[in-house]
Amino acid sequence: MRNLNERTITQAVLKSNAGSSDDRLQEVMASLVQHLHAFAREVNLTEKEWQYGIEFLTSVGQICSPTRQEFILLSDTLGLSTLVTAQNHKKPEGCTEATVFGPFHVEGAPHYQLGDDISNGMTGEPWYISGKVLDQNGERIPNARIEVWQADDAGYYDVQSPELAEHQGRGVLQADEQGNYYFKSIVPEAYPIPHDGPVGKMLEALNRHPWRPAHLHFMITAPGYERLVTHVFREGGDYLDSDAVFGVRSSLIADWIRHEEGMIPHGGYSDTPFYTMNFDFILNTEDE
Repeated sequence: MRNLNERTITQAVLKSNAGSSDDRLQEVMASLVQHLHAFAREVNLTEKEWQYGIEFLTSVGQICSPTRQEFILLSDTLGLSTLVTAQNHKKPEGCTEATVFGPFHVEGAPHYQLGDDISNGMTGEPWYISGKVLDQNGERIPNARIEVWQADDAGYYDVQSPELAEHQGRGVLQADEQGNYYFKSIVPEAYPIPHDGPVGKMLEALNRHPWRPAHLHFMITAPGYERLVTHVFREGGDYLDSDAVFGVRSSLIADWIRHEEGMIPHGGYSDTPFYTMNFDFILNTEDE
């Protein structure tokens, strides 16, 4: 492998990697090497540009923390997250579409009973969310596990406020025997993804904005069904057609209906205006 040049280096690397006993690893690495080398040749990559790329990826890693995943932001803003999601979650017509996971999910969210307020002090207008978890035939799926998380009315998630003593705007619930779910929260607003780091600088250089439309995250699991990770977006909201992470699907846009003071959906009375949203989820069977 001496005296390699720009014409022979690719095959030398492929040959060097060929001894792996992991067929899938070898397949992925062979394709990665060939595409990376082809990219460098296509754009005639300079040493200065290569060094800048190394520094960029280094800075992406350095800003990562338990509450900030810059590499997910990078993947999201390059459309890679949506591409991988779409490839891996092809569903029969009628099933609820999956979309990007995002960087703000955390393990250990508090558990709530149906009807509880998962905002836990998060600021925003009152919002009552309800719906059903169904299979492809419209039959109700009992006792599905539903995890939700969201931003507040200023566009911030709880993990972006390290001074908080407990979680806000996220929780785990269980649908009832008839597949019904319902809980209270606050109306989230559109927000910019964190753009004070290297990904933000990349967006600025590309003359792109960092904003996401208002949405509520859901992750739903039930035995015998494919896990669903998705959002529900606000009809008429800003940035639906220019989401910074390419996550919007028309089927995931719902009416968030404003009501004047009066009776609330889960029983009781509100002396202030409030919002409601009803959205049914249709899960794909696991063997599909």
